[in-house]
Amino acid sequence: MSKIDKIEELQNLLKEDATNFQARRELAVLLLDCGYPEEAKQHFIYLSKIFTDDSGIFYNLGITYEKLKDLDKAEEAYRKSIEISPNETDAFYNLGLVCLDKKKFETAIDCFENVLAKDNNDSNAYFSIGLCYFKEGKLDGAKYYFQRTIDLNDEDIYAHFYIGNILKEQGDNAGAKDKFKKVLELSPDYSWAYYNLASIDFDEGNLSSAIQNLRKTLELNPKDIDAYRIYAKIMAKQHHYDNAAMIMEESIDNCGANGDSYYILAQIQKLRKANDEYVKCMNNALKNNNTLTIPPKLIKKELDKFIN
Repeated sequence: MSKIDKIEELQNLLKEDATNFQARRELAVLLLDCGYPEEAKQHFIYLSKIFTDDSGIFYNLGITYEKLKDLDKAEEAYRKSIEISPNETDAFYNLGLVCLDKKKFETAIDCFENVLAKDNNDSNAYFSIGLCYFKEGKLDGAKYYFQRTIDLNDEDIYAHFYIGNILKEQGDNAGAKDKFKKVLELSPDYSWAYYNLASIDFDEGNLSSAIQNLRKTLELNPKDIDAYRIYAKIMAKQHHYDNAAMIMEESIDNCGANGDSYYILAQIQKLRKANDEYVKCMNNALKNNNTLTIPPKLIKKELDKFIN
């Protein structure tokens, strides 16, 4: 029997007997599993009012609210599940993830440490603590916990990737490269690892290697706007202005209208001496000022000076 058929069967059972709580619970879990969180929510709420001491119902209700992006209610449901059953590590872990999403980092860390108190070999808990520290900008603490993750699970590509980012931020390009290469050993299609290698190559002046890694980045992720920008800068640096313009036009086609992208393209058009295109791109940059990192008044001043 397919899941859809099972859902229909359970719904028919409830039509016959609305107090068939086992059928309702099974239906709620199945609806959640099949991607119907709104429908599942109604059943879990119904059950939670009857079985007020059932931690599993509140745990599943928390998952349901998470899928519906209602983090406040998800947090409330997980806390209720923990209140009923304080030894359930899954509820602590999920509560930690919700708090992490809500930027309540200290609370999130407390939740993950509670998981580790019950299972000191939970690599996901170590990773999540590392992520909290990373988002707080506490890079040494983050690196420690990401390394603990790897010590338990050397195939955790995200832990390797984050350590690579930290090493890059701390100026250890050689160490960062090793980490990004490790990521690619584990996951050859991880475009961000190629991008970060390209970024390091660009900073170090290894332009041919940077181009190779940027091409691979864009092959795997044609919407990586930063990769297009570095690629275009390299082409412009090498005086390949036509290629640079084509790259930025492709960026706009694939990533959408963007003020900064139009401004970069405008500067390339100026180098190409394509004055009409320069003016057009500058105006497009101003039209998309919500994605400009340069003050629009400076762009307008530059454009007015060029026209006059």
